[in-house]
Amino acid sequence: MRRQKRRSAVIAGARESRAIAATLGRDTRTTRLARQLTQAALGARVGLSQSEISHLELGNGAPTPLETWVAIGIALGRPLAVGFSRDIADPAPRDAGHLLAQELLLRLAEATGRVGRFELTTRPDNPSRSVDVGEIDRMNRVLILLEIWNRLDDIGAATRSTDRKVSEAAALALAQDGPLRVASCWVLVDTAANRAIVRRYPAILRARFGGSSAAWVRALVDGTPPPADPGLVWIDVRAGRVTELRRGR
Repeated sequence: MRRQKRRSAVIAGARESRAIAATLGRDTRTTRLARQLTQAALGARVGLSQSEISHLELGNGAPTPLETWVAIGIALGRPLAVGFSRDIADPAPRDAGHLLAQELLLRLAEATGRVGRFELTTRPDNPSRSVDVGEIDRMNRVLILLEIWNRLDDIGAATRSTDRKVSEAAALALAQDGPLRVASCWVLVDTAANRAIVRRYPAILRARFGGSSAAWVRALVDGTPPPADPGLVWIDVRAGRVTELRRGR
């Protein structure tokens, strides 16, 4: 029985590896053409011949070492992302990564004496309008809205969405025991993709997020009053920390 299970896994593994190789081959060709590279030029970057690149692009790269695919991804500016899929024996929620970030922020809020709110609805008549984490800081008289971004795909749309939520949250702030001001901060998951975006659009981010990132980190970690201007910070759920985001000039 054990031998049969192993054989089935090998057969399935070979079939899946061929499908993955076909996908990687198509993506390699599409990206190479978009970068205006010949097969020979790409091969020169990774130590392969033109015919070897052609072989891979045709979907025949299943036996190719992982190191080669990683090199191709780097050469094309599309780093290879590899990992096991969700654990089918012990499935976690689909949004587990996002939940871990929310969990960390809510624990920090609790530690500073604030009242944390998970998926705080900014419009009671429309529950789909919510922020990832809301913090009510009665001591400093502020309602803090925290939006977590696993990846920034559309900065303009995200900005407009946050502005709507801040405007809507003003009514919630007035409904508290005495009016609260509303402060907002984007919390970026610390990934290579997000760091690349931050490096590419520093002027836009400086114009949008005038609040000191260091001051925002202190506000979230130590409970000090948050800046009046919107903030931008990093979050590393594995390390369990929020850190300052430095933007170049």
